Amino acid sequence: TFRRTPTSRAVAGWNQQTPAGFVFALKVPQQISHFARLRNIARPFARFLDTVAGLGDKRGPLLLQLPPNFRKDAGRLRRFLARVPPTVRMAVELRHSSWLDDEVYDLLRARNAPLCIADTEEGTTPVIPTADFGYLRLRDRAYTRTELTRWAAVAARGEWRDAVVYFKHEESGGGPRL
Repeated sequence: TFRRTPTSRAVAGWNQQTPAGFVFALKVPQQISHFARLRNIARPFARFLDTVAGLGDKRGPLLLQLPPNFRKDAGRLRRFLARVPPTVRMAVELRHSSWLDDEVYDLLRARNAPLCIADTEEGTTPVIPTADFGYLRLRDRAYTRTELTRWAAVAARGEWRDAVVYFKHEESGGGPRL
């Protein structure tokens, strides 16, 4: 998670240090999502997009993760999504329940932006396809084989041409094993 946009030098280093075929999953900086809450973000968002473009083919879908205390403001989300170029895959994680309604789902569909399906100890985002790809963040403490099979079926939904799935990253390193 970035508080601010990484430097071009850092992004060039990441690009150099990773093999062909490696794909980065980046979050929109908190400066935009948490501190500005999607207000007056034209310049910092453009700078972020320009900087991460330095990853070339290694830039994967970006994630806009809104803070849990940020209540629904469809206008702000609409204006933000309008700034996302069509070549950028952008997922949106809405952590306040007020966002979870048809108006917001329609905004996401209009931009082909998936609602991030987040599974945490506190609960799970509804599985509502809003794009031609899925974006899942499996953040619970542990998953049984049965739960993993269920999540694999979600990731393989027919509405999605592909899905990206991220597991919790922690010191024990169990995410890659899952």
